[in-house]
Amino acid sequence: MTEARDITLDRGWIIMLRDVGLDPQDVLRRAELSLDLLNRESSRLSVSEYFRMVRAAEDLAQDPLLPLRLGQAASPEGFSPPIFAALCSSNLSIAVQRIAAHKRLIAPMHLRYSETDQGLDVAWEWDDPTIRSPRLLMAMELVFMTQLARIATRENIQPTQVACPVALEPAEAYQAFFGVAPVVAPRLSLTFTVEDAHLPFLTASETLWQTFEPELRRRVSKLEAQALMSVRTSSMLLECLPGGEATLQGTARRLGVSGRTLQRRLAEEGLSFRQVVQATRERLARHYLVNTHLSYGEVAFLIGFDEPSSFFRAFRDWTGRTPESVRSGAA
Repeated sequence: MTEARDITLDRGWIIMLRDVGLDPQDVLRRAELSLDLLNRESSRLSVSEYFRMVRAAEDLAQDPLLPLRLGQAASPEGFSPPIFAALCSSNLSIAVQRIAAHKRLIAPMHLRYSETDQGLDVAWEWDDPTIRSPRLLMAMELVFMTQLARIATRENIQPTQVACPVALEPAEAYQAFFGVAPVVAPRLSLTFTVEDAHLPFLTASETLWQTFEPELRRRVSKLEAQALMSVRTSSMLLECLPGGEATLQGTARRLGVSGRTLQRRLAEEGLSFRQVVQATRERLARHYLVNTHLSYGEVAFLIGFDEPSSFFRAFRDWTGRTPESVRSGAA
């Protein structure tokens, strides 16, 4: 399946990279991307291209504190429109809701949030969980959200919990920044107290928000309309497969189209629904076999098979190998 180029990259990256002493041209050259990418009004990248650029910056810097430096160097003039619009919010709780609605414009992820009496929980979920995200990108998200709250309130807001799938080292530096020791956990997340979540933003401006909002809504609609149907279908299947709901009609309904339209759009890309299901199952299976210790029965269930034996037969048909050989080879 062709990879969609649906991540918008703006010139704010030039400011961030230069502020931490990196030459944007060197970063693009190392990532094997066009050298005029950051000089355009806006550029569109695929997920793999975006990750290559982030990893290139990480490799060139050779600095474990780079996420902290990037986050603390953040300034309004370098913010993308969705983030700048969030500064117009009345408080962090509203800002998170607005970022969540437009996050997909600037990164290959979704922002999930919930607010209870215990606080505001913010979590990041990648569009494709089988792709290993750069450590720099994960740490940057945590640092940047915290810094955004501090910039907007002019208060030293500290989250009550910081969680990341990888260890943030050096631990002392990250604890000093957040005010709490980060923990290693499956979810990339932050938790803020209710009081901090509702602390007034000094940058609040409803007039500016009303100026930004229509354009942001237009961009989201355009992104959804232009996304390759095979990519959208595969992303939806990630949610449908574990529950055994990966049917043509069920997937089409979740995508907001008819089954006939889904088949037609996929055919225009040279694919069938069955081929997309098979490719998604194979990709997920390889991910679970190589990166987890899940049993074969658990892997079978997660990719939509009722019986491990059916999974074993299908996997051999897809790859010519057994699940055991893939897992042992990775080990």
